[in-house]
Amino acid sequence: MSKFAIRVQCPSRRGIVAAIAVFLADQGCNITDASQFDDLETGIFFMRISFTSEKGRSIDELTEAMGDLATEFEMTFEIFDESAKPKVIIMVSRFGHCLNDLLYRWRIGALPIEIVAVISNHMDYQKVVVNHDIPFHCIKVTKENKPEAEARIMNVVEDTGADLIVLARYMQILSDQMCKQMSGRIINIHHSFLPSFKGANPYKQAYERGVKLIGATSHYVTADLDEGPIIEQDTIRVTHAQSPNDYVSLGRDVEAQVLARAIHAHIHGRVFLNGNKTVVFPASPGSYASERMG
Repeated sequence: MSKFAIRVQCPSRRGIVAAIAVFLADQGCNITDASQFDDLETGIFFMRISFTSEKGRSIDELTEAMGDLATEFEMTFEIFDESAKPKVIIMVSRFGHCLNDLLYRWRIGALPIEIVAVISNHMDYQKVVVNHDIPFHCIKVTKENKPEAEARIMNVVEDTGADLIVLARYMQILSDQMCKQMSGRIINIHHSFLPSFKGANPYKQAYERGVKLIGATSHYVTADLDEGPIIEQDTIRVTHAQSPNDYVSLGRDVEAQVLARAIHAHIHGRVFLNGNKTVVFPASPGSYASERMG
């Protein structure tokens, strides 16, 4: 029995939920999970439904059959196979905590993705990556060769058919052109101090200011540096008795967990872009444990 999900976005009006439910029933489908949100400020309606196709209808058949309903309600929609593993490229520089965490979650099946490549501007993690039988690409980036380097990165994206790029502490700023070309398909992670404590050693700066909460933010990458739509955040409390090294260690743990949860939400189609914000539906019970693992 095929397990699919449908994502719907359209102007808000009466009867959307009923119309979709009737459509799925008429197609021999059974709804197993549903989430919806009506944004009263923008007048946009968002919905995600998991369902089984008990008559063996394919995605193409369901998509074609949905055409009239989509036109009637001015819907943007997508139907996808929930068992499919999206192809992901991870990019990293010299901080490996997020990379190692993602590799572990991927290896034990807690993060259902296909890692098709790891790209770095340094050689530090080549052995780790190759030992996981994953292609490693070292692409050096300088002010002089940045357009050429990004062209090589995009070649890897095209050659692998990657659906998503994850910046797992990749410490290079992407060009506006690449951000626009991959809009909604690049996820980044950083500490949650921004816009405070910019530059080097943010955790040391936080320690010196007596910060009591540290955390991490994961967001989609846009041309505005570290200001893209936020997907996931978390914090952890620290005290005066802890050292700058404690701040760094705790911060890395939070970063790794937040990034994994953001990826999990994205690959399951639970994140909708909503202007400068996102709508993020909760995980279904079956995937909650793996998403919170760590």
